[in-house]
Amino acid sequence: MLTQDDIDHLRGWIGRGETLSGTLSQELVDRFRASFDMPVPEGEALPQLLHFCLAQPVAPTAALAVDGHPEKGGFLPPVPLPRRMWAGGEILFHAPLVVGAPVRRHSEIADVQVKQGRSGTLCFVTVRHRIESGGELAITERQDIVYRAARGGTPAVPDDPQPRPADRRRSVTPSETLLFRYSALTFNAHRIHYDHPYTTGTEGYAGLVVHGPMQATLLCQFAADLASAPLTRFSFRSTAPILGTAPFDLCADLSEGVARLWTARPGGPVAMAAEARW
Repeated sequence: MLTQDDIDHLRGWIGRGETLSGTLSQELVDRFRASFDMPVPEGEALPQLLHFCLAQPVAPTAALAVDGHPEKGGFLPPVPLPRRMWAGGEILFHAPLVVGAPVRRHSEIADVQVKQGRSGTLCFVTVRHRIESGGELAITERQDIVYRAARGGTPAVPDDPQPRPADRRRSVTPSETLLFRYSALTFNAHRIHYDHPYTTGTEGYAGLVVHGPMQATLLCQFAADLASAPLTRFSFRSTAPILGTAPFDLCADLSEGVARLWTARPGGPVAMAAEARW
């Protein structure tokens, strides 16, 4: 349980900013496509959500915590809860990224909220990003991060435990190699995605955890493929983890200009729900 003093201290991070930079290389694009077995399209269209791999924090190995994340208390507030997950977000696409162009990511802590959930104390940190490519605004993004206590107590019941039938479906196998490659692409050392003994023995999961942003990327690309057009808006929300390396499904219901999407294994639960517009 966090005290009011704890909460006030964490809310002191609201308004804190950070700017990171990089360059979108053809090499990164090729590695991204190869990791997901994406065909190379005609023209210059780049995979959307590729920006998750750009202008990411670069912490020295000695500055990482035992879970593989950077030590708390820098740009992100020092939430005294051990488990951190990317809970969801919303992305607006304003202009395409350009290979070879400099990329700048301007980030700001927009909100910090502490709530009592079915599984205990939860702390939600909202971060807003502006991604510029070649000096032009390309993407605006809201990122929702949730911190929670160590595993224990009564597990939360997923909001949508039984997936409904889907108009379209695509199977994905989250092999250990794919999980490792995506961690490398995003420079994410969180051990729950590649270190099975740590994941099961220390954090108490039943298997390796499939990245939330990787699921979002797969759903985003699925929607773009179905629409045969780039997306203008994409939002997603994680409701349950996908554990282990057994196949899971990308599912979609389509209507005019919008797709409602979700990930799930046969029989459920729904792991991530999303909406795409083009």
